[in-house]
Amino acid sequence: MHMDEVIEDETLKVEVLETLRRAVVEKDGTVALAALKTIDWDDQRWAVSRLSADEVETLIRILGAEDAAKLLSHLAEAQAVEVLEELESSEAAAILDFMSLEESGDLLRELDEVDAEEIIAGIADEETRTSLEKHVAYPDGSAGSLMHGGAVTFPVSATVREVLTELGEHAVEYSDRDVQYLYVVEADAKLVGVLRLRDLVLSTRGRPISELMIPDPLSVKDSTGLPELVELFEQKKYFGLPVVDDNGQLLGVIPKDAVSRESAEEQADMFLQASGIVNGEEIRSMPLLERCGKRLAWLGPNIVLNLMAASVIAANEATLREVIALAVFLPIVSDMSGCSGNQAVAVSIRELTLGLLRQTDYWRIVLKEGAVGMINGFVLGCVLGSIAALWKGNIMLGVVVASALMLNTMLSVLLGGMVPLFLKRMKVDPALASGPILTTCTDMCGFFLVLTFASAALSQLAGV
Repeated sequence: MHMDEVIEDETLKVEVLETLRRAVVEKDGTVALAALKTIDWDDQRWAVSRLSADEVETLIRILGAEDAAKLLSHLAEAQAVEVLEELESSEAAAILDFMSLEESGDLLRELDEVDAEEIIAGIADEETRTSLEKHVAYPDGSAGSLMHGGAVTFPVSATVREVLTELGEHAVEYSDRDVQYLYVVEADAKLVGVLRLRDLVLSTRGRPISELMIPDPLSVKDSTGLPELVELFEQKKYFGLPVVDDNGQLLGVIPKDAVSRESAEEQADMFLQASGIVNGEEIRSMPLLERCGKRLAWLGPNIVLNLMAASVIAANEATLREVIALAVFLPIVSDMSGCSGNQAVAVSIRELTLGLLRQTDYWRIVLKEGAVGMINGFVLGCVLGSIAALWKGNIMLGVVVASALMLNTMLSVLLGGMVPLFLKRMKVDPALASGPILTTCTDMCGFFLVLTFASAALSQLAGV
């Protein structure tokens, strides 16, 4: 895009934002909708994020339920949930009624349970209400929560002619379902086969589909978790898989892209938690005090943990006064060890997510990470120790720094590998708590090792 096109695009966005604000003040839904239609969904998200919470709430109301549903489905999930929380349950129910089962279910799962129940109760259509209740009951990331309902099914007794006639008569409806395969079921909706469209079209019209179908197709239970789904789609290059209940009855289809999208979102959530965003997703359009509270929930406990690490230095103040050069290497030893430990944390969390690691595999961690820690600790220790010795012309300083870094690296990778397993077993999110625990331990141990070794060799370090 040329510079003049970029400027023109930015100018249009600003104009739309100003128009939206005027429309909100005047409560003119027609003007607001017309303004939104002049920009794409990405720019609409940007414009809405620049409105205040009250302005967004008013905008949603003046747009009407159908257009509000379209807008909400393209907003960041955290912002869409925030909007629903501010609306009356009847207003939220009217909006969700225009959204797909998957979209509305995802939003309701993020709401407070009581609020979600009130909104569902406000949905007029009983069939939609029942389907939504079942969908919301599934845990996040399970096959049931990710499946798309409305799989195209035909009875096992049908012929090719009957199937093609049905598809032709309802072509518009089926075109909205992204049909890749047809599913063959018995009278009780039990899945017995899958039918490829190519086989159907190229067969004689009177032939029973039971002769064309692939019997006993691969399927997943509605309770199947995300790690298993990710692994399955990595092994099998399918566009989607049928989802069945414990009795083998077909419930829907789970597309591959839905699993990929959920996996990416889970990885993003883990990154946010590891970075200190612990109480749900945060976006800058949220109220200031709410955002401060979310961050302080993480930063507050870290004050205590950092004071614990600093207490080790305070206890060895005399040694530090005698060997001032140690002040340069203390943060390096703790930081390098912490980096090594974080690598081990990441590998353990990833293996837990993929189901490759059990919560009791401590000895596997000791053997695998111990070897890595020993080699990397030796290499890093030699490098940093050599730098210390050459800088001050004191071999003993190099030995102290090298030994401390080597031992602390070994300890940190062992802790980094095992802490996620322990936290998982204690029903605590490993991504949330592993970082602070590891950082505190590696800092304390790093400071302790450097200062203890220096104290033991103080006579050879004096004046350094």
